[in-house]
Amino acid sequence: MFYLDRKKMNHGSETVTDWRARYQELEREARDPRLKRFYEAGIAAADTPIKDVPMLALDFETTGLDVTKHGIVSVGSMPMTLNRIQTGASKFWVAKPRRPLLDESVIIHGITHSQIENAPDFLEHVPEILEEMAGRVMVVHYRGIERPFFNEALMNRIGEGIEFPVIDTMELEARLHRVQSGPIWRRFRGVKPVSIRLADSRKRYNLPWYRPHDAVIDALSSAELLQAQIAYHYSPDTPVQDLWC
Repeated sequence: MFYLDRKKMNHGSETVTDWRARYQELEREARDPRLKRFYEAGIAAADTPIKDVPMLALDFETTGLDVTKHGIVSVGSMPMTLNRIQTGASKFWVAKPRRPLLDESVIIHGITHSQIENAPDFLEHVPEILEEMAGRVMVVHYRGIERPFFNEALMNRIGEGIEFPVIDTMELEARLHRVQSGPIWRRFRGVKPVSIRLADSRKRYNLPWYRPHDAVIDALSSAELLQAQIAYHYSPDTPVQDLWC
């Protein structure tokens, strides 16, 4: 169970509130041409209504949850806007991790030893992944995976990391249920906190059940969840700065 504080991504003592300006800085600082092109594409202004923001639902499946010990085995992406999820434009990549693929992780994400045996290193997929991400705000469920794992993977391979804004559907659920959780005496009476896991969150909006831990399906799940969250709790005119981090 995760309960997250609402916070922006930190860079030293800095807090990013204007990702468009941050991208301009990163474009000037980037040494790798792939990253430079990515930042050069820009991002939506902070006050852009969410209905006008191009997004990309993104999911990484990994060998574990520790970014310092585990690696990326698959990536799924799906372009979207508030009104449309482009399922036909979804992409899927399998990568051979530099760290061992554990049997317990195979059970979770279904990527087997034989599938990754001849798969390329993650770096070979990076240009195409960055092309998909360029100009879009990422949509994820729990920001503790995609952003830190991508950053670590690039740091280990090219000596440069990556920064980008995400709309975290888990964080949006956490905001709602922190408000609705009520007084502390409820906990002492054994009232359990509301689960904000992806499947449980989707169920509250009467969204269909999908088999979890397939990167493309999880990307679709997050995309649909965001659309439902905006419809129920926000507005199409909500500025993206109220949603991203």
